[in-house]
Amino acid sequence: MFSGLIRYLDSVAARDPAPRSRWEVLLYPGVWALFWHRVAHVLFNARLYFLARAVNHFSRFMTAIDIHPGAKIGKNFFIDHGFTVIGETAEIGDNVTIYQCVTLGGSNPTNGKGGKRHPTLRDNVIIGSGAQIIGPIVVGERARVGANAVVLDDVPEGATMIGLKARSTLVPVETWAKEFLPYGTPCGEPCEPGGQRFEDLEAQVAELRAELAALKAERQPSDAPLGSFARKSS
Repeated sequence: MFSGLIRYLDSVAARDPAPRSRWEVLLYPGVWALFWHRVAHVLFNARLYFLARAVNHFSRFMTAIDIHPGAKIGKNFFIDHGFTVIGETAEIGDNVTIYQCVTLGGSNPTNGKGGKRHPTLRDNVIIGSGAQIIGPIVVGERARVGANAVVLDDVPEGATMIGLKARSTLVPVETWAKEFLPYGTPCGEPCEPGGQRFEDLEAQVAELRAELAALKAERQPSDAPLGSFARKSS
Protein backbone atom coordinates (compact mmCIF):
# COMPACT_ATOMS: atom_id res chain seq x y z
CA MET A 1 0.00 0.00 0.00
CA PHE A 2 2.77 2.45 0.93
CA SER A 3 4.71 1.64 -2.25
CA GLY A 4 1.55 2.21 -4.29
CA LEU A 5 1.13 5.64 -2.69
CA ILE A 6 4.74 6.49 -3.51
CA ARG A 7 4.22 5.48 -7.14
CA TYR A 8 1.10 7.62 -7.33
CA LEU A 9 2.81 10.68 -5.84
CA ASP A 10 5.71 10.23 -8.25
CA SER A 11 3.30 10.01 -11.18
CA VAL A 12 1.76 13.33 -10.14
CA ALA A 13 5.18 14.97 -9.71
CA ALA A 14 6.13 13.77 -13.21
CA ARG A 15 3.19 15.74 -14.63
CA ASP A 16 3.59 18.87 -12.54
CA PRO A 17 6.92 20.73 -12.18
CA ALA A 18 5.69 22.80 -9.21
CA PRO A 19 6.16 20.46 -6.21
CA ARG A 20 9.60 20.22 -4.63
CA SER A 21 8.82 17.01 -2.75
CA ARG A 22 6.23 14.28 -2.31
CA TRP A 23 5.03 16.03 0.84
CA GLU A 24 3.84 18.94 -1.28
CA VAL A 25 1.93 16.60 -3.57
CA LEU A 26 0.16 15.23 -0.51
CA LEU A 27 -1.36 18.67 0.02
CA TYR A 28 -2.91 18.82 -3.45
CA PRO A 29 -6.73 18.96 -3.38
CA GLY A 30 -6.88 16.57 -6.35
CA VAL A 31 -4.98 13.94 -4.37
CA TRP A 32 -7.35 14.21 -1.43
CA ALA A 33 -10.40 14.25 -3.70
CA LEU A 34 -9.26 10.97 -5.22
CA PHE A 35 -8.64 9.48 -1.77
CA TRP A 36 -12.11 10.35 -0.52
CA HIS A 37 -13.62 9.14 -3.77
CA ARG A 38 -12.03 5.72 -3.26
CA VAL A 39 -13.77 5.55 0.12
CA ALA A 40 -17.09 6.78 -1.26
CA HIS A 41 -16.92 4.36 -4.20
CA VAL A 42 -16.52 1.37 -1.87
CA LEU A 43 -19.57 2.51 0.08
CA PHE A 44 -21.49 3.09 -3.15
CA ASN A 45 -20.75 -0.42 -4.41
CA ALA A 46 -21.90 -1.76 -1.02
CA ARG A 47 -25.23 0.05 -1.62
CA LEU A 48 -24.59 2.37 1.31
CA TYR A 49 -25.64 5.29 -0.82
CA PHE A 50 -26.28 7.80 1.96
CA LEU A 51 -22.86 7.24 3.52
CA ALA A 52 -21.24 7.40 0.09
CA ARG A 53 -22.96 10.73 -0.58
CA ALA A 54 -21.92 12.03 2.83
CA VAL A 55 -18.28 11.29 2.07
CA ASN A 56 -18.72 12.85 -1.37
CA HIS A 57 -20.13 16.07 0.11
CA PHE A 58 -17.37 16.26 2.70
CA SER A 59 -14.76 15.84 -0.03
CA ARG A 60 -16.40 18.52 -2.18
CA PHE A 61 -16.45 20.92 0.77
CA MET A 62 -12.76 20.32 1.49
CA THR A 63 -11.38 20.22 -2.07
CA ALA A 64 -13.88 22.03 -4.36
CA ILE A 65 -13.91 18.88 -6.49
CA ASP A 66 -17.15 16.95 -6.95
CA ILE A 67 -16.72 13.30 -7.93
CA HIS A 68 -19.88 11.22 -7.78
CA PRO A 69 -19.36 8.05 -5.72
CA GLY A 70 -20.48 5.93 -8.66
CA ALA A 71 -17.76 7.13 -11.04
CA LYS A 72 -15.13 4.52 -11.97
CA ILE A 73 -11.56 5.80 -11.86
CA GLY A 74 -8.35 3.97 -12.78
CA LYS A 75 -4.78 4.30 -11.56
CA ASN A 76 -2.71 7.49 -11.31
CA PHE A 77 -5.62 9.86 -11.88
CA PHE A 78 -4.58 13.48 -11.34
CA ILE A 79 -6.78 16.58 -11.03
CA ASP A 80 -4.56 19.66 -11.09
CA HIS A 81 -6.01 22.46 -8.94
CA GLY A 82 -9.75 21.82 -8.65
CA PHE A 83 -13.31 23.01 -9.34
CA THR A 84 -13.99 19.88 -11.37
CA VAL A 85 -17.24 17.89 -11.65
CA ILE A 86 -17.34 14.20 -12.56
CA GLY A 87 -20.70 12.51 -13.00
CA GLU A 88 -22.05 9.20 -11.74
CA THR A 89 -21.54 7.01 -14.81
CA ALA A 90 -18.21 8.52 -15.87
CA GLU A 91 -15.37 6.05 -16.44
CA ILE A 92 -11.74 7.14 -16.32
CA GLY A 93 -8.77 5.01 -17.34
CA ASP A 94 -5.18 4.99 -16.11
CA ASN A 95 -2.79 7.97 -16.10
CA VAL A 96 -5.50 10.50 -16.94
CA THR A 97 -4.85 14.20 -16.21
CA ILE A 98 -7.56 16.81 -15.77
CA TYR A 99 -6.93 20.49 -15.20
CA GLN A 100 -9.15 22.95 -13.37
CA CYS A 101 -12.81 23.76 -14.05
CA VAL A 102 -13.51 20.65 -16.15
CA THR A 103 -16.91 18.97 -16.32
CA LEU A 104 -17.51 15.36 -17.24
CA GLY A 105 -21.23 15.95 -17.57
CA GLY A 106 -24.21 13.84 -18.40
CA SER A 107 -26.80 14.01 -21.11
CA ASN A 108 -30.47 14.47 -20.33
CA PRO A 109 -32.25 11.40 -21.70
CA THR A 110 -35.80 12.07 -22.79
CA ASN A 111 -36.98 8.52 -22.09
CA GLY A 112 -36.61 8.95 -18.35
CA LYS A 113 -34.00 6.21 -18.05
CA GLY A 114 -30.62 6.88 -16.53
CA GLY A 115 -28.19 4.40 -17.97
CA LYS A 116 -24.80 5.51 -19.22
CA ARG A 117 -25.01 9.33 -19.24
CA HIS A 118 -21.42 10.46 -18.74
CA PRO A 119 -18.16 10.24 -20.73
CA THR A 120 -15.56 7.50 -20.79
CA LEU A 121 -11.91 8.59 -20.82
CA ARG A 122 -9.41 5.99 -21.95
CA ASP A 123 -5.81 5.73 -20.72
CA ASN A 124 -3.37 8.68 -20.90
CA VAL A 125 -6.01 11.27 -21.78
CA ILE A 126 -5.35 14.94 -20.96
CA ILE A 127 -8.23 17.40 -20.48
CA GLY A 128 -7.34 21.09 -20.58
CA SER A 129 -8.75 23.65 -18.15
CA GLY A 130 -12.36 24.67 -18.63
CA ALA A 131 -13.20 21.86 -21.04
CA GLN A 132 -16.69 20.38 -21.02
CA ILE A 133 -17.08 16.73 -21.98
CA ILE A 134 -20.79 15.99 -22.24
CA GLY A 135 -22.75 12.79 -22.70
CA PRO A 136 -21.94 9.06 -22.98
CA ILE A 137 -19.09 9.57 -25.43
CA VAL A 138 -15.66 7.94 -25.53
CA VAL A 139 -12.41 9.89 -25.51
CA GLY A 140 -9.79 7.58 -27.03
CA GLU A 141 -6.39 6.74 -25.62
CA ARG A 142 -3.75 9.51 -25.63
CA ALA A 143 -6.34 12.03 -26.80
CA ARG A 144 -6.03 15.66 -25.74
CA VAL A 145 -8.87 18.11 -25.21
CA GLY A 146 -7.83 21.75 -25.33
CA ALA A 147 -8.80 24.44 -22.86
CA ASN A 148 -12.47 25.52 -22.95
CA ALA A 149 -13.34 23.00 -25.65
CA VAL A 150 -16.84 21.53 -25.64
CA VAL A 151 -16.82 17.89 -26.71
CA LEU A 152 -20.12 16.26 -27.65
CA ASP A 153 -18.92 13.42 -29.93
CA ASP A 154 -16.51 10.53 -29.64
CA VAL A 155 -12.83 11.48 -29.82
CA PRO A 156 -10.51 9.23 -31.88
CA GLU A 157 -7.42 7.75 -30.31
CA GLY A 158 -4.53 10.20 -30.28
CA ALA A 159 -6.59 13.17 -31.52
CA THR A 160 -6.41 16.72 -30.20
CA MET A 161 -9.76 18.48 -29.83
CA ILE A 162 -10.11 22.26 -29.79
CA GLY A 163 -12.86 24.82 -30.13
CA LEU A 164 -16.57 25.18 -29.55
CA LYS A 165 -18.00 22.79 -30.71
CA ALA A 166 -14.74 20.87 -30.44
CA ARG A 167 -13.13 19.57 -33.63
CA SER A 168 -10.02 17.54 -34.21
CA THR A 169 -6.84 19.25 -35.37
CA LEU A 170 -5.35 18.18 -38.69
CA VAL A 171 -1.91 17.36 -37.28
CA PRO A 172 -1.75 13.82 -35.83
CA VAL A 173 -0.76 13.94 -32.21
CA GLU A 174 1.84 11.20 -32.75
CA THR A 175 3.95 13.49 -34.93
CA TRP A 176 4.71 16.06 -32.27
CA ALA A 177 3.41 15.07 -28.85
CA LYS A 178 5.85 14.22 -26.11
CA GLU A 179 5.18 11.61 -23.47
CA PHE A 180 3.17 14.18 -21.52
CA LEU A 181 1.79 17.46 -22.87
CA PRO A 182 0.73 19.94 -20.17
CA TYR A 183 -2.74 21.44 -20.49
CA GLY A 184 -3.60 19.13 -23.38
CA THR A 185 -2.64 21.53 -26.18
CA PRO A 186 0.69 22.42 -27.78
CA CYS A 187 2.32 25.81 -27.39
CA GLY A 188 3.92 27.20 -30.54
CA GLU A 189 3.02 24.17 -32.61
CA PRO A 190 0.82 24.30 -35.74
CA CYS A 191 -2.56 22.83 -34.89
CA GLU A 192 -4.39 23.70 -38.08
CA PRO A 193 -3.81 25.54 -41.39
CA GLY A 194 -5.29 28.80 -40.10
CA GLY A 195 -2.68 29.06 -37.38
CA GLN A 196 0.13 28.29 -39.80
CA ARG A 197 -1.18 30.92 -42.25
CA PHE A 198 -1.20 33.52 -39.48
CA GLU A 199 2.44 32.75 -38.69
CA ASP A 200 3.34 33.09 -42.40
CA LEU A 201 1.66 36.49 -42.57
CA GLU A 202 3.54 37.65 -39.49
CA ALA A 203 6.81 36.61 -41.12
CA GLN A 204 5.95 38.51 -44.31
CA VAL A 205 5.13 41.65 -42.33
CA ALA A 206 8.47 41.38 -40.53
CA GLU A 207 10.28 41.10 -43.90
CA LEU A 208 8.45 44.16 -45.28
CA ARG A 209 9.36 46.16 -42.20
CA ALA A 210 13.00 45.18 -42.60
CA GLU A 211 12.99 46.22 -46.29
CA LEU A 212 11.36 49.55 -45.41
CA ALA A 213 13.96 50.21 -42.74
CA ALA A 214 16.73 49.41 -45.26
CA LEU A 215 15.27 51.85 -47.82
CA LYS A 216 15.12 54.59 -45.21
CA ALA A 217 18.73 53.92 -44.26
CA GLU A 218 19.80 54.17 -47.91
CA ARG A 219 18.08 57.54 -48.38
CA GLN A 220 19.46 59.19 -45.25
CA PRO A 221 23.11 59.60 -46.50
CA SER A 222 21.91 61.27 -49.73
CA ASP A 223 19.71 63.68 -47.79
CA ALA A 224 22.60 65.07 -45.71
CA PRO A 225 24.72 66.46 -48.62
CA LEU A 226 21.68 68.00 -50.24
CA GLY A 227 20.87 69.77 -47.01
CA SER A 228 24.41 71.04 -46.54
CA PHE A 229 24.60 72.17 -50.20
CA ALA A 230 21.36 74.09 -49.77
CA ARG A 231 22.75 75.86 -46.71
CA LYS A 232 25.98 76.79 -48.54
CA SER A 233 24.05 78.11 -51.54
CA SER A 234 21.99 80.33 -49.33
